[in-house]
Amino acid sequence: MSTAAATARPREVLADLLPASRVRDVALVLGGAALTGLAAQIAVPVPGSPVPVTGQTFAALLVGTALGAGRGLAALVVYALAGLAGVPWFAHGTSGVSVSFGYILGMLLASTVVGALARRGADRSVLRMAGTMLLGEAVIYAIGVPYLAYAADLSASQAVAAGLTPFLIGDAVKAALAMGLLPAAWKLADKD
Repeated sequence: MSTAAATARPREVLADLLPASRVRDVALVLGGAALTGLAAQIAVPVPGSPVPVTGQTFAALLVGTALGAGRGLAALVVYALAGLAGVPWFAHGTSGVSVSFGYILGMLLASTVVGALARRGADRSVLRMAGTMLLGEAVIYAIGVPYLAYAADLSASQAVAAGLTPFLIGDAVKAALAMGLLPAAWKLADKD
């Protein structure tokens, strides 16, 4: 059995199945940043919260998992720096620092964590992918919620109520999508 996934070493992520080059890596990083920016435009306001539900967290975790820790982090750094520089691709077409910027900072670390886990094969099965996505979401909240409390002058319980609780169901749906998507991509690669 000499197919891509069957011969894939445990240290490979999906992006490593493409022929290696600097051009590939730059394209993947820029594409990951653009995907995150586009996904951020899927934004639904949450009553009582200054933070909307977006596709950005899903994209950030997907980018980290598919590209690996280094390229995933680079993609999210490009995304964050471009948004800080004025590119209107944060949620609702905004840019700059806002009360929800802590979640973007959390995505930087989360993409690195899920990318490192993917290099260890966490993206190859539904169960491991579930744990990877849940850990990634926890990292985002561990940075985003305290930042929200600080930036919006909220107590810890108010920040949890406004910046965590309303998002748990949506995050479960995003995790379920990733649980199916990445292991399926590896299976498709195995059929080539």
